[in-house]
Amino acid sequence: MKIGIVVHGPGIVDSGYAGKIIEILSEYGEIKARLGGTMGRTAVIDAHMENIIDIRRKLLPSESVRSFMNEGVDLIFLLNYGKSNITGHTFGYKVHQKSNNPPLIQIERPGEADGSIISWKSDLNDFAAEIARKLNLKFFNKSQIIDEIKGRTGSQKDGHKTYRKVAGVSPNENIFINNIVVGRSNSSKVTLLAKDGILTGIEGGNLKEHGVQKLGKIDLDKAIIKTGLLRNSEVKPRVLNNHPVKSGEKNVFTASYLDHAACDIYKLRDSDLVITVGDDTTLVAADILFRFNVPIFGITDGDLDKVVEKGFKAQGSVIIELDYGLDDIIGEKIYNKCFKGKESLEIDNIENFKNELIQIIKQECKTCKIIE
Repeated sequence: MKIGIVVHGPGIVDSGYAGKIIEILSEYGEIKARLGGTMGRTAVIDAHMENIIDIRRKLLPSESVRSFMNEGVDLIFLLNYGKSNITGHTFGYKVHQKSNNPPLIQIERPGEADGSIISWKSDLNDFAAEIARKLNLKFFNKSQIIDEIKGRTGSQKDGHKTYRKVAGVSPNENIFINNIVVGRSNSSKVTLLAKDGILTGIEGGNLKEHGVQKLGKIDLDKAIIKTGLLRNSEVKPRVLNNHPVKSGEKNVFTASYLDHAACDIYKLRDSDLVITVGDDTTLVAADILFRFNVPIFGITDGDLDKVVEKGFKAQGSVIIELDYGLDDIIGEKIYNKCFKGKESLEIDNIENFKNELIQIIKQECKTCKIIE
């Protein structure tokens, strides 16, 4: 039997259960594991599992499921560790919906009192129940989960307006749309409202205008919604020796520009310096690029949302804190003046380039704080 395993999110890796479950499933046939999602990549690296779980491609969970179906696997497991059984079950339901009725079994929150296994196809019920007994987890079939989450999630349209309920929210949590913080909850019942594709309100929460501007126009029905922290485990980060020693009379270095945390930060792992714009973008990028020993030059304005439990930054990183609302403005000036519309450029001295950036900032902003 050929088994595809989709590993989603850092929690299932940080808990150690991804490795345990992969080992158990290998007893049943030929297995192949790959990541679905973005933040899990860092967890896979920290756990030394990149040779077991394929993290080379940036794929949504449903895309990872569909890719396994195209490869002709017999069965697909979805491994997830949601912050509650409600969020986990809702997540699995949406992945199943978007994946064209795959032969899918979900393992959710193993090790927790409410940990479960869900068979998303009736002819897999017996096998799923067997794995549930082996892992000491509760078994659910598809119809039970649909009945459970009915009314807690879903979207509806009313003319130019779209409403979308968000399941499993707790008060005082970040609300992410497509990996951008757009607000904060103040209730356990949250509904997002968009008009003509622009997020305009959060029932049960407060809107973050800055985040809405970065988000731009969306299809709220298809958007990826998350709440809470992107990674809530306190872990020891693993630093890879990413940069070979450069030789020659004149070194050439690569500086890259990043103004959006939803971009594929991992493709910048071969840069020598990354200029990041925005508090959350800077925090997430610094934490990821720390693993590859890539310093960041962060342009922030103090409007920070806590998106990871503890962040790291590589030696040589510099963070500039400006007055509120100026980070995007200054970032755009640097992008136009230095990068001239390109994502990366070659420089011959990293420290000189940092000083050049600081001078540009000081010309535009008289009050700024340099944090090294």
